[in-house]
Amino acid sequence: MEQQDRIQMELPAKAEYVGIARLTVSGIANRLGFSYDDIEDIKIAVAEACTNVVEHAYSKDGVMCLTSVIHEDRIQVIVADRGQSFDFEGVENRLGPINVEKPVGELKEGGLGLFLISTLMDKVEFNKENGVMLVMTKYLHESGVGQDANGTSSLQSEQG
Repeated sequence: MEQQDRIQMELPAKAEYVGIARLTVSGIANRLGFSYDDIEDIKIAVAEACTNVVEHAYSKDGVMCLTSVIHEDRIQVIVADRGQSFDFEGVENRLGPINVEKPVGELKEGGLGLFLISTLMDKVEFNKENGVMLVMTKYLHESGVGQDANGTSSLQSEQG
């Protein structure tokens, strides 16, 4: 089983904290060597997921949980609308895919955001047990932003 690093944070479910979630995941994706375009896609998807929590999860104060799971070939970003820690491995088996086969016009309220997320990310799954948990996966492609010896990012050429 591969070693996974996990970065988890809780934020108030308020619009002013969505930017912090975006910046955090952007920094992690940059560190992993994702391309500029992929990082922008990840940031938009995270903002959509967090905005859904802010607008739909709580009638009063609440907490959104943002988790980034770092794999060798991908990043999984999990946005959950429950503040307590969750058992990712236990819930992972019960996740279901987003159906993007339906025409955009048939999507329910909030469905357009999920449609956008599913077009920006490589894999999107959700679970509605004990709140909503959205798992977004983006695979690392070889060309893009790379790390030099001191850990700062630099653009890699297609030639290698």
